[in-house]
Amino acid sequence: MVSFLKKLFKAKSVPTVEVQPFGASFEVPAGQTVLESALEHSVPFPHNCTVGTCGACKCRLVEGKVKAITDFGYVLSQQELDAGYILACQAVPQDERIVVQVQAGIEDAPPSERYLGTIIATESLTHDILRVTVEVDRPLRFVAGQYANLKTAALTLPRCYSFADAPEREGNRRPSFMIRKVPGGAFTEALFAGSLNGAAVSVEGPLGDFHLRTGSGPMICIAGGSGLAPLLSILEDARKKRVTRRCVLLFGARTQADLYALDQIRAIAGGWRGGFEFVPVLSNEPAGSDWEGRRGMVTEYIDAALAGEADRGAELYMCGPPVMIDRAIEVACNLGVDLEAIHYDKFTDMSTTARAVAA
Repeated sequence: MVSFLKKLFKAKSVPTVEVQPFGASFEVPAGQTVLESALEHSVPFPHNCTVGTCGACKCRLVEGKVKAITDFGYVLSQQELDAGYILACQAVPQDERIVVQVQAGIEDAPPSERYLGTIIATESLTHDILRVTVEVDRPLRFVAGQYANLKTAALTLPRCYSFADAPEREGNRRPSFMIRKVPGGAFTEALFAGSLNGAAVSVEGPLGDFHLRTGSGPMICIAGGSGLAPLLSILEDARKKRVTRRCVLLFGARTQADLYALDQIRAIAGGWRGGFEFVPVLSNEPAGSDWEGRRGMVTEYIDAALAGEADRGAELYMCGPPVMIDRAIEVACNLGVDLEAIHYDKFTDMSTTARAVAA
């Protein structure tokens, strides 16, 4: 009886989490997530939104079990879930020992800093996408593919936007961003109305680990909407560095009016050293129009873009809406592309964050 009572009232042990490849190990008190405890212990765990919408804290669960505060499937694809990936910001340990593995970050990435900026120019690219140029108080260094948080005085929370330019060696004083209008959005409604021209803006960056990996296999780049921005940054930077990999850029848009940055893409293609193909795909172009290009969903053309080279080191780089990303992952994996060779940045807005918090 005494032994039974000791077991019954024995204090529950605090779960321990090990993070590979950092080798860091720490306890996770009740009520905390893996990410919260990691940050408290100064572990450089990739993260951004902390509410389960951006996917930046995606990691592979190597050992142990966790409970999801918000369903991981809200952000992760079925293929990633099947491979054991979780979101650290939504994961609560259920076993005494948990081991997770994070993807290697960007080597020699510049540290994130805060800058004072001014919106100095806006250029209409489509009816709902602007190129916005911000002048910052000192050169801002970043890796092609990364993003920054922008915040005006009227905003409670910052907005995340990818750099649309190739990085300059000494840093960019006038970085630009491609910003899509969100109906009813506190930031974009004012921006598109022109009332933020000349406005002060706080810039935090660089952030994120979306970037071009070292390799020699073909690059299949897939963009949807304003998701073209980080890919143009990556491709322009790769062109300057004389990358010689075969590259196909698939761009999904609704109609011809939604295609933009075509001159910039032509310039990249003209200077590319490894074979470059641009494939715009329109999903809602009127049947009787003069469009002679591809129609349908952009993910329908991944097979042709791979050209049978899925097993030759092919990599996918994707930016755009979650539904496009998830479908592309499914298609690519079915075609033989390794899940570890698929890199993406899902574009969400504040309504997505609100839904996740409410859940």
